[in-house]
Amino acid sequence: MRRMRAALASVCLAGVSLAALAGCAVPTGATEGPATLQPVAMGQLPGWPAAKPAEALAAFVSSCQRIQYFPPDQALGGSGIAAQLGGKAALWGGVCSAAKSVPPADNSGARTFFQTYFQPYLVTQGGSSAAKITGYYEPEVKGSATQDATNQTPLLGLPSDLVTIDLGAFDPAKAGHIAIGRLSGSQVVPYYDRFQIENGALNPNDLAVAWVADPVDAFFLQIEGSGRIDLPDGSIMRVTYAGKNGRPYVPIGRILVQEKLLAANDVTEQSIRAWLEAHPERARAIMDSNPSYVFFRTAPQLPDAAGPPGALGVSLTPGSSIAIDRRYLPLGAPVWMVTTDPVTHAPLEQMTVAQDLGSAITGPLRADLFFGSGAQASVGAGAMNATGQLYVLLPRPLASSDSTATPSS
Repeated sequence: MRRMRAALASVCLAGVSLAALAGCAVPTGATEGPATLQPVAMGQLPGWPAAKPAEALAAFVSSCQRIQYFPPDQALGGSGIAAQLGGKAALWGGVCSAAKSVPPADNSGARTFFQTYFQPYLVTQGGSSAAKITGYYEPEVKGSATQDATNQTPLLGLPSDLVTIDLGAFDPAKAGHIAIGRLSGSQVVPYYDRFQIENGALNPNDLAVAWVADPVDAFFLQIEGSGRIDLPDGSIMRVTYAGKNGRPYVPIGRILVQEKLLAANDVTEQSIRAWLEAHPERARAIMDSNPSYVFFRTAPQLPDAAGPPGALGVSLTPGSSIAIDRRYLPLGAPVWMVTTDPVTHAPLEQMTVAQDLGSAITGPLRADLFFGSGAQASVGAGAMNATGQLYVLLPRPLASSDSTATPSS
């Protein structure tokens, strides 16, 4: 689901990929390099006395229900102390058991739970705690499970000839890095780019998981990585990210500005979409200037009101789920987020849960807030483009074995 609001809000977009859509520069520290976690008292968290973390606790419990079935040594991510205290599934057993005893919608009980079982840490890198906070959402478009006279644009599934290579297996210095391509004879070559895929390199009749009417809708579904397809019979199909072609991402907002088709201070998701729809004769070439291509799979059937499944395989909760970089922070960890509301510009201080990942979410000082589904959610996600601070909450060591843990002050 990724700034100086006054200076950049009109130029840069938010979201797991929305910020990249416009080619925004990251106004915080480098995305590579070690993170430092500085312990703080719970009472030092900005806004904590007025916190209403019951909804985030419910999201945390849903993560626990998934994590409890993982092997004890299942890696959840994190580095340094984050890995030591929260990097394996077994480290969450105690706090997950305790979380289930808190009554639903009990904000007071939720506050006591977090104070009792967790130690907050301010996330910093290179001496800075300035995090980049953005937003993402789940698009909703009309389409069909099969091609028909109206729905002619395919959403492709993962091709069988796509090869993913773990570079760390060849060079430990490249651990965590991959290369994506396809076999050509005895060699691995780059996978087909967007232009090649759109012009017949892959057979959509063999790979399509759904069909939509508007190629611009299909493009933005790839930007977000998941979405809802409103089918002709009134039902909803969920599609989610299955993989990508490995080509570099080129933001088309930057292309439109470079070609003087949009003003630099008018680059938003809405303005880009409007331009593409108003210029169908040029839209395909502009979209093809981004060689990156995303493949989909159908998601498990979920209630219509449920959010899409995130990286942990549980439904995302609007306002409570965030995407993070698991090289630095573990999936499933609660994160106290301090930033600015994109609509009211008031302080936004709330508990969230790391339940998702995003290709544009890189570095420890990076979070992407999930806003929900549909057009209204897209407005908030597109406007969410701010600096802030992240405090990751890690299980206190005694929590896994001492049920009489006392709240931290």
